[in-house]
Amino acid sequence: MTVDFSRDKPIYTQLVEKICGDIIRGNRQLGDKMPSVREYAVEVGVNVNTVQRVYKELEQMRLTETKRGQGTYITSDESEISTLREQTKEKIVEQFFHNVTAFGFTKQEIIEQLQKHGGD
Repeated sequence: MTVDFSRDKPIYTQLVEKICGDIIRGNRQLGDKMPSVREYAVEVGVNVNTVQRVYKELEQMRLTETKRGQGTYITSDESEISTLREQTKEKIVEQFFHNVTAFGFTKQEIIEQLQKHGGD
């Protein structure tokens, strides 16, 4: 299953975001073992060095833990996942409001549109 990558962001960043999204959605659970660097590189169709960078980035974000000789695991620290969820939500909302403002929509217009689509 190779991934279609966007040209406007580095591949490693897109993979970090993909894995973060998987964690937030619950597709990757606390303590789950990640594929080896080589396995994941083949799975997504990228160079091994790119995946090494992804895993290093995830570890620096405290979302994974590497156990020598055993592999890389999703953190078992729920507070790290909660922090990831909050930071991601904040980033999405900031981007949303930036776009809304750039197009000149009013707060009321956006509220009405959200209510049409089931938002309270």
